[in-house]
Amino acid sequence: MQPSSRITPEGEDALAALRSHPGGAVLGFDFDGTLAPIVDDPAAARAHPGAAAALAALAPRVRALVVVTGRPAKVAVEYGGFEGIDGLVVLGQYGAERWESGTLSAPEPPPGVAEVRAKLPRVLEASGAPPETYVEDKGRALVVHTRRCAEPQVALDRLRSVMDALAERHGLVVEPGRFVLELRPPGMDKGVALRAFLDETGRPSALVFAGDDLGDLAAFDAVDALREDGVPGLKLCSGSAEVTEVAEHADLVVDGPDGVVAFLETLLPPAS
Repeated sequence: MQPSSRITPEGEDALAALRSHPGGAVLGFDFDGTLAPIVDDPAAARAHPGAAAALAALAPRVRALVVVTGRPAKVAVEYGGFEGIDGLVVLGQYGAERWESGTLSAPEPPPGVAEVRAKLPRVLEASGAPPETYVEDKGRALVVHTRRCAEPQVALDRLRSVMDALAERHGLVVEPGRFVLELRPPGMDKGVALRAFLDETGRPSALVFAGDDLGDLAAFDAVDALREDGVPGLKLCSGSAEVTEVAEHADLVVDGPDGVVAFLETLLPPAS
């Protein structure tokens, strides 16, 4: 499968720069919805069958590969099958955690997370959340999922103000996503994490970031800022019917994780 031919001129420039100078390029990715299909149970998520192989094949050809995810870094490594991919860095919890070469660095969560963890079940019950609503505990963050509800968007909209108030009382922020509301510490997002990573690796010859959800727009903003500074950048959307705003900001839209992996495979040399 080839990526869509509908690509912006800026995206074309970035793709040309990537193909002509791959050794200086940085490729960044979200995990859920981008490298891994979205599933009802977050614990059942696994990367696309071709994702790890494509990343492993690209790793020696580019300057750096980085996965920037809201999941704990260790979980993303396990679910992605990324162990053993030399040169791949996983920034978990929006950059608060880092996995690299088998080593994990993960600071302790702020006290507000524990306070919200204790209160959240009662708050959900009092707010009349549907019984299908469930909470995913990420350690440094808590995620309220409504995907299993009969009307997931209606349930999410009803909970939004309640979750905003709970998060604010305990020094957290709410990150909305695909039928989720994530209560997490402030100060980090995927754009901040991507910029910090690029400060380490140096100015790339080209930059790609692939994402599918609202939290990925901050990384797209980082790509835009670097383009203004002369770095060719490509914003790749793993498209879905659930979130259209990401596609509106992208240079190229592909068909979910299948399309992302197919795109990566086009960057590899043809088999001899």
